[in-house]
Amino acid sequence: MPVCTTRDGVEIFYKDWGQGRPVVFIHGWPLSGDAWQDQLKAVADAGYRGIAHDRRGHGRSTPVFDGYDFDTFADDLNDLITQLDLRDVTLVAHSMGGGELARYIGRHGTERVHSAVLLSAIPPLMLQGPDNPEGVPQSVFDDIKNGILAERSQFWRDTAVGFFGANREGNKVTQGNKDAFWLMAMNETIEGGVACVDAFAGTDFHEDLKKFDIPTLVVHGDDDQVVPFEATGKKTAQLVSGAELKVYEGGSHGIALVPGDKEKFNKDLLEFLKV
Repeated sequence: MPVCTTRDGVEIFYKDWGQGRPVVFIHGWPLSGDAWQDQLKAVADAGYRGIAHDRRGHGRSTPVFDGYDFDTFADDLNDLITQLDLRDVTLVAHSMGGGELARYIGRHGTERVHSAVLLSAIPPLMLQGPDNPEGVPQSVFDDIKNGILAERSQFWRDTAVGFFGANREGNKVTQGNKDAFWLMAMNETIEGGVACVDAFAGTDFHEDLKKFDIPTLVVHGDDDQVVPFEATGKKTAQLVSGAELKVYEGGSHGIALVPGDKEKFNKDLLEFLKV
């Protein structure tokens, strides 16, 4: 299997498809690089090199017990990019992966980065507070952790419904979407599942976003039941100078996977890659 060994000995599995300018995909929680297969094929078919890794503790990467924080995730991404000697990279990140992308730029800069795409992403801050009233209450994150610890298999089945918007009238979510979510989630370590909740709930990415000096596309659904648009995508587009914002009407959190929205996103992504 293609793996990158990090500075602390963790093996990060990755897919590497096609040839051309690299496009690196960063998955959300609790998924893996498999969530990007449609996009990997789309960019490879269009003449780019698509790469998607499994975060530590997710998918086929080392099932470690620790290191579930954004400094570590960003450094893992840096290890992958430098070991493969990738340059002029477009980074595409979903949900929690958006924090990984932002912290990577915050810690390692944009010398190797051509552009960035933030899809349904968590920056600048998820947790509700006096300065972030649009955010998510701490009680919601506590319930998520309790659900994982109580019976994670059923919790992931239940969570898939809101993730994809399967509880909305007229949705196009398939049983396959929900099954794939469950399968990927079950391949995340239980410790990673819980620890990542604390990481993506409370990590503040305002300072990281200030360091973006590259073309940036922000895509978010206005019916995202997991990462509220008003607290995240809307604010990120305002904070990143020159960012382009695309809001998908009725779009769920799982835009890149749900039929209809995923084709729209693929088209927008390929158009943005020309920039």
